[in-house]
Amino acid sequence: QVQLVESGGGLVQAGGSLRLSCAASVPIFSINFMGWYRQAPGKQRELVASISKNGNTNYADSVKGRFTISLDNAKNTMYLQMNSLAPEDTAVYYCYAARVSPGYWGQGTPVTVSS
Repeated sequence: QVQLVESGGGLVQAGGSLRLSCAASVPIFSINFMGWYRQAPGKQRELVASISKNGNTNYADSVKGRFTISLDNAKNTMYLQMNSLAPEDTAVYYCYAARVSPGYWGQGTPVTVSS
């Protein structure tokens, strides 16, 4: 079992920044894949950014150049630094981690970007 706890969401004006955190209950070096997903009202959940055990990262086109995913192995925590936020980034953001499928989800943290 892997428990994931997100934090850092909130209300921010367009152009602002937020940093999301995802604390894992196990050493993250034991996890093969971690990622941030988001789900806006009325839309499907989508991958925002991911990072593999070897450090390879992947970003959705809509966030490239604005968001950065990173890991802190000492704190067993994954981060998502979000800059230049826009109203279309408004969603509930979920942390995901997998050793093997199907993986584990956090409870989500809401992000609201006002125009």
